[in-house]
Amino acid sequence: MRAMVIDDWGDADAIRLAEVDPPPVAPDGVLVRVRAAGVNPVDAKVRGGYMAEALPYHFPLILGWDVAGVVEQVGPAVTEFRPGDEVFGYIRRHHLQFGTYAELATAPEDFFAPKPRTLSFEQAAALPLAALTAHQALEVVGVRGGESLLVSGGSGGVGHLAIQLAVARGARVVATASERNLGFLLELGADPVDYGSGDVPARVREILSEEGADAALDLFGGDEREQAFASLRRGGRLVSVARPPPEPREGYEVHYVFVRTSGEELREIADLVDAGDLRPEIAETYPLEQAAEAHRRIETGRVRGKLVLSVA
Repeated sequence: MRAMVIDDWGDADAIRLAEVDPPPVAPDGVLVRVRAAGVNPVDAKVRGGYMAEALPYHFPLILGWDVAGVVEQVGPAVTEFRPGDEVFGYIRRHHLQFGTYAELATAPEDFFAPKPRTLSFEQAAALPLAALTAHQALEVVGVRGGESLLVSGGSGGVGHLAIQLAVARGARVVATASERNLGFLLELGADPVDYGSGDVPARVREILSEEGADAALDLFGGDEREQAFASLRRGGRLVSVARPPPEPREGYEVHYVFVRTSGEELREIADLVDAGDLRPEIAETYPLEQAAEAHRRIETGRVRGKLVLSVA
């Protein structure tokens, strides 16, 4: 099968097109003929060796964790899917080798869910990692109807989905972005704040109240995390998906989320999509063979929504 692989850690030029053997299918495994694969910032980190100390790996290594496609084969223990089913999934496993930038990809059946009926394969492939990250973060921090949430970086892959998920819960969302993306945040249902306009916490408190936001989603760490803390009311909750906060913060509830695979949660996400409450924004779709170009684009940090690879 064709796949985009790396033979060692490196920059985007390390990605090459190769003919490799299809991945083995476990007894509880589902083999998917890939129609589209999502491109995430973590893919570039994997390519650069950022995950080398956290997960075992083997070269040649096929990149990618997001997939949408058609079931090709199932293992003898699989009960939920059969060949011909349209599925999507987040297939991060505990070993780096068989990713989704390929014509075929496999994972245990509980990593997958039926593809949302109202989405194309490209749109469905944009969802799994980012939507699960947003969903699990909001669950951990306990965002409820009538509360307020700050999302830093609201126009990005995780941010634009977190806004929609929070709005669907009945929360009021304030989100930051560059000036050119403020209108996009409005369309998603958030109160927009230009992160380059000066005192972001003051602007958040002006929009909400002098007390500040009930909860905040930190996507970046660093200065953005400190702005998020400064935007919270006393006793507010912050959840980070960037990296674990270095220490507890007195007067605040602090959480960290490292996204988990979950076919069950993807089914919930698919229901929200088909109900009209959630929609992925795709900045650009590339052919599989242009994975390196997609990596260069995503490493700029200036992508509205998601990038996707289409597999012919």
